[in-house]
Amino acid sequence: MIFVVRNLVSFKLLTSLLAVATLAVAVSPCRSDNEQSVITKHSDGLHGYIHYNTSGRDKGTFSAGIGFYSAVWALTDQPLAGFQIGLPGCWILPDNSDDKDVPLAPEGTLARTWKERGPTWSSVFQTVEGGLGYWAGNHFRYGWPKFSMNATPQCYDYEVGSPGWSFFYSDKSLPDNRLSIAQLSNRLLIPPDGLPFQDGHDGQFLGYAWLALPFTAPTLGDPPTGDQSWTCFLNAANFKGPIAFYVPQTWSKIAALFKQPYLNGRGLDSRPGEVGGGAIEINTVPRFEAHDSKGAVYSRIPRLHFPVDKDGRAVLVQDVTYFGKSALYDAVKRWRDEGVPCSGAFDPTGASKPVLTTSPTRYDQASKPITGVESVCLTKVFSGNRWGVEWFDNPIARAGYLPEYYRKDGESWTPVSPDAVPSETGLAAQRFEVARKGSDYVTPNTSAWRMPGPATATTTVNLADGSRVTYAWYRFIDQPVFQQYRLPEGEKQRLQKLISEIHARWTINREYMPSPTGGSLVKLDPALVVTPPKGMEHGYVPIVVGQRARD
Repeated sequence: MIFVVRNLVSFKLLTSLLAVATLAVAVSPCRSDNEQSVITKHSDGLHGYIHYNTSGRDKGTFSAGIGFYSAVWALTDQPLAGFQIGLPGCWILPDNSDDKDVPLAPEGTLARTWKERGPTWSSVFQTVEGGLGYWAGNHFRYGWPKFSMNATPQCYDYEVGSPGWSFFYSDKSLPDNRLSIAQLSNRLLIPPDGLPFQDGHDGQFLGYAWLALPFTAPTLGDPPTGDQSWTCFLNAANFKGPIAFYVPQTWSKIAALFKQPYLNGRGLDSRPGEVGGGAIEINTVPRFEAHDSKGAVYSRIPRLHFPVDKDGRAVLVQDVTYFGKSALYDAVKRWRDEGVPCSGAFDPTGASKPVLTTSPTRYDQASKPITGVESVCLTKVFSGNRWGVEWFDNPIARAGYLPEYYRKDGESWTPVSPDAVPSETGLAAQRFEVARKGSDYVTPNTSAWRMPGPATATTTVNLADGSRVTYAWYRFIDQPVFQQYRLPEGEKQRLQKLISEIHARWTINREYMPSPTGGSLVKLDPALVVTPPKGMEHGYVPIVVGQRARD
C-alpha cells in the first residue's frame, strides 16, 4: 500500500491486513569474553511516514483527479524477504465531508470493526491507493520497485490490484463478482504481481495520474451508479497514456449488497475525489538485534538507499497537480454523448498546482520511537515545488542512506554509526534473507473468463522480475470484469465503439500528462509493451491470465 492523504491508515491496521507478525528467531550465538550474545531476527525494524501535504486548491473545482511524477529507484542492493515500503504515492477517498455521524462502513465489514475510525468510517470506506513500491506479498522480487493499481472498494473486505487479482495475497484470481478493473490499453500488459521496470535506473521519474472519466453513462438502477471511471494514466519513456480504469459499479454496489440506501451516491462512482498529500510509507523492514557484554542492546536494519544529487538532495516527487472535470472529463463526455473525439491530452485550464509543505518524520522500531534521525536527514520542499529528503554531514550514515544501526536507550532507539557498535554483537556479519520466488498466479477457470472468453489463444512473455506472464486478447467488452453485470446490448456496443475509437487515437507515443519539469523518465520493462494481432488493432485488449516463475 502506498499513500497518504488526509488520514493515514495506522501501522497496526496495515500489519493486520498483511498478517505480518513480528518474528523473534534466534539466528546465531556470538561469544564475548563474559557471556554469549544471541542474535535475534525480527520484522519490525523500521516504521514511519515520510510525507508531504498540499494546500491552495479549490476543492470544489479540482476534485476529479490527481497526477505527479514519483522517483523510481532501488531501495536495497538486493531483493529482500519480508520487506514492504511504499514509494511516494497518494490515497483517494470519496468526499463524504457532509456526513458527520452516519456510518459508511456497514455492520459486517472489516473496517467497521476498527472503532477508532468511527463515527462515519469515511477514511476506510473506499480508497484508490495504488502506486510504486515493494509489497510483502510480491511473488517475484527483482530488486527494483513495481507499480500497482491498488484499491479497496468495500471497507477493506477485499482489495484489488490488477484486472484479475488482489494485492498479491492470493494465487487465485478474485471471485467474478469482485473483479473491478477494466483493461483499457491495447498495448500494455498488467501482471498480477505489478508492473516491473527496466533495470539500471536511479531516481528517474514515473508520471502517473488518476482521473475520473465518463466512459459510461450514469444509471438509475439498484443501486444507482454514477459515471466516474477512475482511470490510471502513466507517463514513462516507452509508454504514455491510460492503462485501465475501475468500472463505476465497483463503488456503487455496496449499497445494494448491504441493503443500505444511505450509501447510494456516496462512492467514488459519483463523489468528488478527496486527496490531501502523499508519502513514503515504511511498513515492514527486517532487523537483527543483539546485546553487548555490558547489556546494551543494538539492532541493525538493511541499508536503505535514496537517489541523492551532488548537494545531498533526493528529489522524490515533483509536478503535483490536481485536476477538475475540464481537464479531460468534459471532453470525454462530449465524445461519449455527441461523438466528438478528443486528443486525450489534459487541458491545462482544468489543472491546479498546489503548494507543497512538509513536516518532520516520526520513525519507530519495535513500537518504540527513534530519536536522532533528524541529524542525518530531513524532508524538505525544494525550489520548483519539488519534495524529497535532504542529507547532512554526519558520522552515522552516508548521504543518501538511512541509519543502519541503532542502540536502545531506555524507551527509545538512537541511530549510531557502524563504528559505535561493539564487534562482539556480531551484527555486522549478519545477512538479511533474500527473497525467493513465490508461487504461481493460477489461470482462472470461472465463467467470467470463459464466457464469452478470449478471442485468441494465449501468448507468453518473460519479464525482468524473473517471471513468465501468459495473456490472451479479449474484445474489450468481453473481458472478465464486465461479465458480472447485465449490460444492455446497446450499452455494450456503444462502449465497445468508444473504446475502439480511443485505441485508434490515443497512441502510446503522445503526451497526455504534461511532461516533467525536471529529470528524465524511467522505462517500463519493454516486455510489457505488446502489439495487437492483425485485425485486432482497435477494440481488443491483452488480458493477463497467469504469471509464474521462469524455469
